[in-house]
Amino acid sequence: MFHRRAFVRRRTAAAAVLTLTLALTSGVQQATPAAHTAVVPTTMALSGYTIQSSAKVTDSAAAVSSPGYPAAGWYPAGPRSTVLAALLAAGKYADPFYSTNQKNIPTADFAVPWWYRSDFTVADTSSRTYLDFSGVISAADVFVNGQQVADKGAVAGAYTRHELDITSAVRSGTNTVAFRIQPNDPRKNLTMGWIDWLQPPPDENMGIVRDVLVRRGGPVALRDAHVVTALAVPSLASADLTVKAQARNDSAGTVTATVSGTIGAASFSQDVTLAAHETKTVTFTPAAFPQLHLASPRVWWPAGMGEQALYGLDLTASVSGAPSDTAHESFGIRDVKAPLNADGARQYSVNGRPLLIKGGGWSPDEYLRWDRTYVEDRLKYALDLGLNTIRLEGHIEPDEFFDLADRYGILTLPGWECCDKWEGQVNGSEPGEKWTAADYPVAKASMAAEAARLRDHPSVISFLIGSDFAPDKTIEKGYVDALRAADWPTPVVAAASDNSSPISGSSGMKMTGPYDWVPPAYWYNKQEGGATGFNSETSAGPDVPTLDTLRRMMSPAELDTLWKSPSAKQYHRSPSSAFATLALYDAALTGRYGAPTGLDDYVRKAQLAQYENVRAQYEAYARNAKDASKPATGVVHWMFNSGWTSLHWQLTDRYLDQGGAYFGAKKANEPLHIQYSYDNRTVAVVNGAHTPVSGLTARVTLFSTDGTQKYDRTATGVAVGGDGARTTALTVPANVSGLSTTYLARLLLTDATGKEVSRNVYWLSTKADVLDYAHTDWYHTPTTAYADLKGLSAMAKARVAATATTTSGDGTSTTSVTLTNTGTGRTPALLTDVHLVDAEDTPVLPVHWSDNQVSLWPGESATLTATYRTADLHGSAPRLRISGWNTPTAIVTG
Repeated sequence: MFHRRAFVRRRTAAAAVLTLTLALTSGVQQATPAAHTAVVPTTMALSGYTIQSSAKVTDSAAAVSSPGYPAAGWYPAGPRSTVLAALLAAGKYADPFYSTNQKNIPTADFAVPWWYRSDFTVADTSSRTYLDFSGVISAADVFVNGQQVADKGAVAGAYTRHELDITSAVRSGTNTVAFRIQPNDPRKNLTMGWIDWLQPPPDENMGIVRDVLVRRGGPVALRDAHVVTALAVPSLASADLTVKAQARNDSAGTVTATVSGTIGAASFSQDVTLAAHETKTVTFTPAAFPQLHLASPRVWWPAGMGEQALYGLDLTASVSGAPSDTAHESFGIRDVKAPLNADGARQYSVNGRPLLIKGGGWSPDEYLRWDRTYVEDRLKYALDLGLNTIRLEGHIEPDEFFDLADRYGILTLPGWECCDKWEGQVNGSEPGEKWTAADYPVAKASMAAEAARLRDHPSVISFLIGSDFAPDKTIEKGYVDALRAADWPTPVVAAASDNSSPISGSSGMKMTGPYDWVPPAYWYNKQEGGATGFNSETSAGPDVPTLDTLRRMMSPAELDTLWKSPSAKQYHRSPSSAFATLALYDAALTGRYGAPTGLDDYVRKAQLAQYENVRAQYEAYARNAKDASKPATGVVHWMFNSGWTSLHWQLTDRYLDQGGAYFGAKKANEPLHIQYSYDNRTVAVVNGAHTPVSGLTARVTLFSTDGTQKYDRTATGVAVGGDGARTTALTVPANVSGLSTTYLARLLLTDATGKEVSRNVYWLSTKADVLDYAHTDWYHTPTTAYADLKGLSAMAKARVAATATTTSGDGTSTTSVTLTNTGTGRTPALLTDVHLVDAEDTPVLPVHWSDNQVSLWPGESATLTATYRTADLHGSAPRLRISGWNTPTAIVTG
């Protein structure tokens, strides 16, 4: 799946990168190209490497880094590749996503440096040549054509950006660059680690995970190009654009360059005279260039709030009429504010409109393999779920990730990670070594590089300079100085937790968990992780994937243990002792639904439980978003996805299959939504769209599990405002005569024409879950008594008939399936699931369903549509596997 593509980075270098030159690192004098030789500025990415362990290479660094070196027996690696990713691609190890195969990969192989070699071709030497790169994990000595051009003391840190002037080392024809990559330990290095998300890779991701660029140009280089936007809010009637770039004279003589640019139809130009090796900031302001004052600008909005308008900046530096260098930058015009509200919670607004942050925590692939299609598929899933934000705690993805987020209107919250070297200076006894003097410039350079890379992306709405802990004064000053120097345009947040830092002040966020199982009612209480304020990472913990995925990731013996042994350690959960087992989760599953009778029963109960819990989490935050006191301002489900095959923290699994958690989130976040409140039994209508809605009818009906109706009420003329407003339509009585201990609640919302616009079905109990808040710890609040949902197991079987049709075109197919509960009694078909599968009964993924896991009463029908890539059927006809809580599995051909 992870085919690597060569990619030429579109972004210009940061002003505050760690800039190294041959003169500084090797004592070699720099050659100066002929002053008036015409050159064509170019940028190309190295297409890949051959790699080998230094333990198996006896030749000198000069030999290894010379053209023509016989790298016999070395492994091929992509242009962005960790060591282990390359070895996996070469078939050296068995699938690490299956069972405990990863344990068999020897960590000792990665305790020594590894060599990365690559060649590039230069037709002539009249241009200046630079290596431009970041993404080295953890550090590297760098060599070009047998000469060392940088050492591991200078090229350190995963995020620092480096530009090496290699002009004097480059020759006509084949050239070789070699990196001697140092082993990584995230507890000791400012790189990337995996905290408690998954079993960490044996190589700790050592390698080069971003493109290495060869940049060629004339005597004057353009770097750090960006656009500072100022949007008139709230009118949005105008915007001022300020264009900035660094012009650097790399020649030995004085040069006058013309720097010219365009943004759409607006063009601008000015001359700049540079002494030998001088750098100046070139600035174009609206005052000096009125064409940079835009009337009626096209404004960038998050998805669902407006269009995702993007502009392009093109700059050229010319010397004596010939282009010396060029730069291109995409940007959006938007305004982001995030003040603290009266309760101290951070409240985001975009273009003057406040919004509830509904997010998920992002995980890249465990081996940091970049695949644009796979990333795009996951981001489309986020939109499908109604999420508006992705949080990246460390593992800040390559440029294309943010390009996609810009295009799709998905907000992003990047920041540094916890529980390793990044917070080692401030996190007490938590993992991560204390900082040395060498770490401070690496941290500041990391911040400068990421700020320069991310600042023009309209999808980026903050940078979190701390996670579990806020930085101290010295560290924060380095970060803030770098951000200010980069013209960082959005709020800087001290931490993802409820902490403060000396400059940035209070974070306005909370990190109170939970991270393990709590009942759905938990989310409605305005304490701990409940629906108040901005909860930066939280969920009810485990997520047991579908049976299809479980069989792809676990052995038969492991699957047997999964449902039989709650106290057994689960390798596919977490390396953390706190999350080693599924004991809390399994106790709740048994206590509420009854002991599982087999693997199938365990999985179906898990899907039911995950649906109701994730739905409640998002619904509670949405319901409380407009409260007068302690409103909810943001919630980030921990996590959106997993980087490997996991039982832990995910709305969608490694293979993009969709279970109860996925469809619970999708239901909760539908734009116009009717929902039940576990705390006060109210039926609320929440409108996530901007336009108010009126003339609605809300209906709530309660049923015993045999389908007997026990309560029915309707409210007409319901109206609700826009932008996340809610209205209470009905309140269910505390006691309803004759209701069974386990019962069902069906909520229906229809518009003025009688069309159903929202349907929501709950399984509830007259016996409540009881929470013990007095014994809350950092990862959950204990439950001392469980709701009794065991009556669901006694539900009669429901017959669901299905018909399906498929249309195809432009590489995409859409299958429509109509489900009908054909039962003659009263029993509903609860949580009926439709899986699109091929001829081998393998799920077709990714797939976008209009709706799924629907509950239908006798005589009711629902038409669902699935959209997917036709090629993913592998030539077979689409088949639909229909199942449900009380629906026998059936196959229908579409």
